[in-house]
Amino acid sequence: MLIILVAFLLLFLGFPFMTISIILFLLGAYLYFPDLHLNILIQQTLSGISPAALVCIPMFILTASIITSGDVAKKMLNMVKVFLGHIHGALPIITSIGCTIFGSVSGSTQSTVAAIGGTMRPMMLEAGYPSSFTLGLIINASDIAWLIPPSIGFIVYGVATKTSIGKLFLSGILPGILVCVLFSIFSYIYSKYKNIPTYPKSTLKDRIQAVKEGYPIIGFPILILGGIYSGIFSPTEAAAISVLYALLLEGVIYRSLTLKKFIDATISTGVITAVVYILIGTTTAATWLVSYSGISKQILPPLFGDNPSTLRVVLIIQVAYFIACMFVDGIIAIYVLTPLFVPYLIQSNIDPILMGVLVVTQVAIGTATPPFGGDIFTAMVIFRRPYFETIRMTWVFVVILEIALIIIYNFPQLALFIPNMAFGK
Repeated sequence: MLIILVAFLLLFLGFPFMTISIILFLLGAYLYFPDLHLNILIQQTLSGISPAALVCIPMFILTASIITSGDVAKKMLNMVKVFLGHIHGALPIITSIGCTIFGSVSGSTQSTVAAIGGTMRPMMLEAGYPSSFTLGLIINASDIAWLIPPSIGFIVYGVATKTSIGKLFLSGILPGILVCVLFSIFSYIYSKYKNIPTYPKSTLKDRIQAVKEGYPIIGFPILILGGIYSGIFSPTEAAAISVLYALLLEGVIYRSLTLKKFIDATISTGVITAVVYILIGTTTAATWLVSYSGISKQILPPLFGDNPSTLRVVLIIQVAYFIACMFVDGIIAIYVLTPLFVPYLIQSNIDPILMGVLVVTQVAIGTATPPFGGDIFTAMVIFRRPYFETIRMTWVFVVILEIALIIIYNFPQLALFIPNMAFGK
């Protein structure tokens, strides 16, 4: 109870998740394991950040930082706008598609909120969309970045469960497109109901010009997925290639990357990477503490039962992630909960790739769910809007995301078709 009260107090005082994670971890160790040697906790922390696959994270973060500081997002959105601007719901549909495409570049929900939201929100407000609608859409559409490769969520889940990151990357493509389609359908219906005006239809000349300026962006998913699919390079090597391509795109093709912007991007990458690695390290040690204490052995067996059905296992796990991510960062939730659930996943014969998609999607939903979803606070800082305005319409998109989860569970080939085709069953 004391730890919970401290957690809420720190959140209320505005402490970042990284600091809260460290404080709660040390407080829990001191209160419940006073005789435990500190060296053991340090070893567990270091083991959490030692897997080589985690090298992907800072490189994908650097890629996102470079392109966020340049013209990629604007040219990409303009390319979509000239084709869709004349239909009902064009701007929110462009936002959803923009988040999907940008997610294939950055893999980060926060970067997607900043890059796509910063451009599209003023346009949607000017067109007559309510502020709460634009915020709810941007926050939740950015979740697609957790599904479309290169997803940082899939990297963390793959490391935590020793699942192929390459297969996880490919498994998120169709579910990510599904979410984008569902958001677009809702945006069309909502805009038509609200009678939001549309843009004039673009000319052929405008479309050709926009494609000329924007088509190099497609190189990101081609390089990353094509390289992994063909076996030319590993996911870690793909991350390095994405940095090189971002430098080429922003520095040579668009010429928008200055030395100052590059230095700022590297500093930002260092700060964000440090936060991510501290979260991973401390939560790895916290997971070990939970296992060492035996709490999970007391709670989980009665909860799952002796011979749990596949549906029961999936429901319990999804509810656990949904609740956890309402209060803590998604990386923490994956690292703490996933190792506890792995034995039950094996027992119920759930495909680990399918479960990875379900877990990462649920974690993404949690990052946009009140009271403490991380993307909510990112949007509040970027757009300078109050908390209750920011969350007012998030529930609509959360429901749509949960519908997407139900569809994926009932039609697992949405997640498994591409990785099975690429790597075989």
